[in-house]
Amino acid sequence: MSKLTARMKRRIKRRLSGEKPTIRIGKNKVSQELLKEIEKQLEKKEMVKIKILQSALDGDEAKETASRIAEQTGASLVEVRGHTFMLYKRKSN
Repeated sequence: MSKLTARMKRRIKRRLSGEKPTIRIGKNKVSQELLKEIEKQLEKKEMVKIKILQSALDGDEAKETASRIAEQTGASLVEVRGHTFMLYKRKSN
């Protein structure tokens, strides 16, 4: 997992700011299938925007959940804003 520079974070935020989240985490929480889907999207587009629904938080902070997912997928957490967060993972050549 490479460390993101401030410039890279800004670029990713700019790219994803107008987009809708492509993955939603619902009441089924973070399953293996969900992690596989996140990894698939990261492999394809390098970045993904994810929304955590209130029912999935279950007392957890969105930041905790986002950090856990980033760790499990080997991605970098770009930003957490409310219940939405962005992940970045450089394409493996």
